[in-house]
Amino acid sequence: RAAARTATPSAGVPLRLAHRGPYQAGPVFDLLQREAVAGIEEVAGPPGRRRYRRTLRLPHGTGIVAVEEHRETRGGSGGGWLDARLHLTDLRDLTTSVQRLRRLFDLDADPYAVDERLGADPRLAPLVAARPGLRSPGTADPAELALRALAGHAAAERLVERYGEALDAPCGTLTHLFPEPAVLAEAEPDGPVGALAAALANGTVRLDPGADRDDAERALLAVPGMDARTAAVVRTRALGDPDTAPPDPTVPDSWRPWRSYAVNHLRAAGDWEQDR
Repeated sequence: RAAARTATPSAGVPLRLAHRGPYQAGPVFDLLQREAVAGIEEVAGPPGRRRYRRTLRLPHGTGIVAVEEHRETRGGSGGGWLDARLHLTDLRDLTTSVQRLRRLFDLDADPYAVDERLGADPRLAPLVAARPGLRSPGTADPAELALRALAGHAAAERLVERYGEALDAPCGTLTHLFPEPAVLAEAEPDGPVGALAAALANGTVRLDPGADRDDAERALLAVPGMDARTAAVVRTRALGDPDTAPPDPTVPDSWRPWRSYAVNHLRAAGDWEQDR
């Protein structure tokens, strides 16, 4: 495929991505490190001082963004920030890039409301006390997240290698953009990934910020190969639903409207299997 323009290796745009209340960066970076797809993402550094970097396809060009992990919340008791640096081919994409990072790192959450509700549950109370401000990570690219969730990690890396758009000049291990849905729909017409890519490309499945979550989930479940658990992952992370409940009888209604956060607490405590 044709190469994409690459953000120049300048100093970039340094930013502080503000958040309210405490922020548990470790579990977010653990997830990003576990899921990182070679070529488009990397997580480097020791725990507590990791750096997450990834490529972005943006309305006016491309970008490479980096976010730093802090062991302790930076800022005062009322909130803090994550340090980020953005390398963009077109500065008109600055606002879009920041919005995507805020969704990925769940920086607009109200941790006080979440912790108050979940902390009242006997099962969750000690977990909330141990990890105040635990977040429910989203995604920087909803369509990419859905395709990766359906394909699986190894298959997603093969998709990047075969169909990803190569950057003009690789930046360390970052070499590609994730393939667009229209490209995958044409390249992989048979099978679940191709079906989902086609649905994303033609608008049958909408995952943009204005999409209706229930409509999107129904459309996802109509895609061949999409099961309820994968659809729940997409609903939580691509659509930012704070109250997604996986199909599991152990998730009670009393955790509403923060069931997504409750499940993340159980995962962080090792009380929830990743593929459960």
